[in-house]
Amino acid sequence: MNIAELFSLKGKVALVTGGGRGIGKFIATGFAEAGADLILTSRKLKNLEDTAKELEANHKVRTIAIACDMAKEDAIDNMLAEAQKKFGRIDVLVNNAGATWGAPTLDFPLEKWDQLFNVNVRGVWILSQKVARLMKAQGGGNIINISSVMAFRGSTEMAHPAIPYNSTKAAINLLTMNLAVKLAPYRIRVNAIAPGFFHTDMMAFIDKPELKDIRDAMINEIPLRRVGEMDDMKGMAVFLASEASAYVTGHVLVADGGLIAK
Repeated sequence: MNIAELFSLKGKVALVTGGGRGIGKFIATGFAEAGADLILTSRKLKNLEDTAKELEANHKVRTIAIACDMAKEDAIDNMLAEAQKKFGRIDVLVNNAGATWGAPTLDFPLEKWDQLFNVNVRGVWILSQKVARLMKAQGGGNIINISSVMAFRGSTEMAHPAIPYNSTKAAINLLTMNLAVKLAPYRIRVNAIAPGFFHTDMMAFIDKPELKDIRDAMINEIPLRRVGEMDDMKGMAVFLASEASAYVTGHVLVADGGLIAK
């Protein structure tokens, strides 16, 4: 294959959870630019529909937007049935949908701990298992989990008062490696991306003028002295989804501007 063919996703169908905005939209855009048809899901349909229409118009790919609560197995089953009805296969799964919720550590409620694990770990496992069955039947596939640099470190109460979040993402790293070993006989590769600070809707609050000191302090901690942008995520996701990474599985690719290397 030449280099363009190695990175091409033409003829592939990709399912991206949380695909309507933020990192999910970055990844979906990269996939569309590489030629993949797209299944976009999240709890809220409006952003999904807007993104799906935008990608269809700009890149001439087929898309479908399906609302799905990743904490509910019946919702996952319904979403997959609708996706299969339209496309008949899933070649790439991106487990991007996730949740966080903050409260002081010593007061953190158990029900919120359970909620974060249900979405960030249990939902990822349920969807991955179901899609892996489809991939096995079709002769292979590719799963990409979205982890976080927080999976490798603790965080202060002020910076990130969400005690379960780091643990959920650490669980995703080990789930990625374990699935990579167990699914390799079926020609299914499993990798993860661990983003640091990216310029997304969720991070937009940091651009407020009154938070300039906090933003400057955050940037100062990053060796490359900037946050991640869309192109930084698109390249990595297309690499992991394509034949360019055919010999890569069980890997967690960190994208943080050098933060955890410091």
